[in-house]
Amino acid sequence: MRRRHLNPEERLLWETVAKTAKPLSGRRAFVAEPAVEPTRAQPMLPPPKPRALPFLLGEKAARAAPRLDAPKTPGQALAEHPLSMDAKTHTRMTKGKLMPEARLDLHGMTIAEAHAELIAFILTARAQGQRLVLVITGKGKAAHDSGAIPHRIGALRHQMPHWLRLPPLGPAVQQVAEAHLRHGGSGAYYVYLRRK
Repeated sequence: MRRRHLNPEERLLWETVAKTAKPLSGRRAFVAEPAVEPTRAQPMLPPPKPRALPFLLGEKAARAAPRLDAPKTPGQALAEHPLSMDAKTHTRMTKGKLMPEARLDLHGMTIAEAHAELIAFILTARAQGQRLVLVITGKGKAAHDSGAIPHRIGALRHQMPHWLRLPPLGPAVQQVAEAHLRHGGSGAYYVYLRRK
């Protein structure tokens, strides 16, 4: 084991402490060796060179990191929900072959106004015994996005499926699906209501 020498500051500290200490009986006091000053400056090592991975001429480049896919649209997310209604009726509904019994257009409303209108509309439709209603949210307008965090286009379109799962609408709604193109496409939703 290589012996380490004390630097001048450590040596001074040791001598101060050693003056106050009493040696054990039968032992002599430890005297620090004089500090050895380096005679010359240590040479600076050059920074390590970046290592290039070995390759063969004509070899293909390594694969890039996987790209992150865009987040799912509300329609794609709804399509992944388990089916809680008759499969035949659901197929006819999503193909636009069933005619909605009532419709609500939320264009131009704020989030708060739209939420209140949706609650009143769904509960009234269910009280009247209607089963299939259409809610039009629109696709949203693209606005100039100057922020560091991008925002989603179509706040109502993204928010409405959540509202339909929460009380007081959750118990009244059986299934939600994106509307067929003839009824508004991704800017509208079919809401299939439970029986009273």
